[in-house]
Amino acid sequence: MTILSDSLLNRKTIRKYSPENIDDELLNEILLKGCRASTTGNMQVYSIIITRDAVKKKELAPYHFNQSMVTTAPVILTFCADFNRFNKWCTLRKAIPGYDNFLSFFTAAVDALLVAQTVCIAAEEKGLGICYLGTTTYMAHKIIEVLRLPKGVVPVTTVTLGWPGEDPEQVDRLPLEAVIHRETYADYSESDIDRIYAEKEKREDSGKFIRENNKETLAQVFTDIRYTAKDNIFFSRTLLKVLEDQGFMNQ
Repeated sequence: MTILSDSLLNRKTIRKYSPENIDDELLNEILLKGCRASTTGNMQVYSIIITRDAVKKKELAPYHFNQSMVTTAPVILTFCADFNRFNKWCTLRKAIPGYDNFLSFFTAAVDALLVAQTVCIAAEEKGLGICYLGTTTYMAHKIIEVLRLPKGVVPVTTVTLGWPGEDPEQVDRLPLEAVIHRETYADYSESDIDRIYAEKEKREDSGKFIRENNKETLAQVFTDIRYTAKDNIFFSRTLLKVLEDQGFMNQ
């Protein structure tokens, strides 16, 4: 237990991988452990698409903004919210499914993300490296086409998996007090914000980001460059259209 706890405290995101493959036995063991994650009502309304084929990785790459990990990692795992399978089971068992709504998508997305994180922990426990790809929900409509996902199935996150080919520095995290609230939510004062973000803002890499983007503060790098209102609105509309097309907006 102590060994696993230490590994969680020391974990790093891995974006470069060795050419060594992951054998099916090890991958199946990791997935079996991951699928022991908690799920809503024990419905397991998720699916995992394994991509090993180099051609299929190249098809996926543009929809993950051509991040190199997509083509260099031996395994790509796409975690999907999936009511397709459960709906079919209900129908075949003389039950009428009522899961064509946003709440059901959200339920399935939570299930998929819980499983994804558990898979990642199981993989890292075996010495493998992982990287989350936040691009999945941005380009869900295109990923649906590549992976031939039917109605009732929406990709919610993607993980690249492989043996580490690098040992990067550990990225920073906000202090625990920034995210923990006791009993009720305690809103942040201006002095709280100054204190919580002080270490992050004085980091050398933060200063570099500010200079490279010709900004005054690190926050402006996020709002004006990395995650802009324009992009957020565009991708929100795109995702809502995906949910409608995949049958999750009947309300």
